[in-house]
Amino acid sequence: MNILARRTLLAALAALPFIPAAQAQTAPIERLNAALLDVMRNASSLGVRGREQRLRPVMEQVFNLPAMTRIAVGPSWTGFSPADQQALVAAFSDWSIATYANRFDGYGGESFEIQGSTARPNGDQLVNTRIVRPNDLPVQINYLLREGRIVDVYLTGTISELASRRSEFAGLLRDGGAQRLVAELRRRTADALRG
Repeated sequence: MNILARRTLLAALAALPFIPAAQAQTAPIERLNAALLDVMRNASSLGVRGREQRLRPVMEQVFNLPAMTRIAVGPSWTGFSPADQQALVAAFSDWSIATYANRFDGYGGESFEIQGSTARPNGDQLVNTRIVRPNDLPVQINYLLREGRIVDVYLTGTISELASRRSEFAGLLRDGGAQRLVAELRRRTADALRG
């Protein structure tokens, strides 16, 4: 590389905004929290379907929903056809987004706090957050990020949502395979979107 090319590259790199590593690790959570506060503050005017529409693009960006589906389904995943896998990802994604739209249905002065992040030996990041409620105890929610996207949520700080889902889904998969789980997730989505 000649001197002119090196100088051009260095000038281009210098022009990029500096984002500290800790801030970059928590950026997806900050984006999710902002979207959740927005739908909570506008919950009644949006309705559950409006909240779902507002949350969908954010959740599809900050959550790795295909990876979460694979984790929740577990070892059975590799035995399913590509069409069944796609149907599972779509049903799981729709259900996850509808669940958030249903749960975050009002605003009572809540706020979100990011308490820091911890690197895991495999390169994942655990971002510790909590929902601060004015008239109640805070709720701890931690997010596991892999390559900058959420791949698991730990309720009360330690209970893996995907481990719970895998246990729950195992019976449905045993009873009727991928189609049975897809049908159940679609039913749950419809229930959540009824508000």
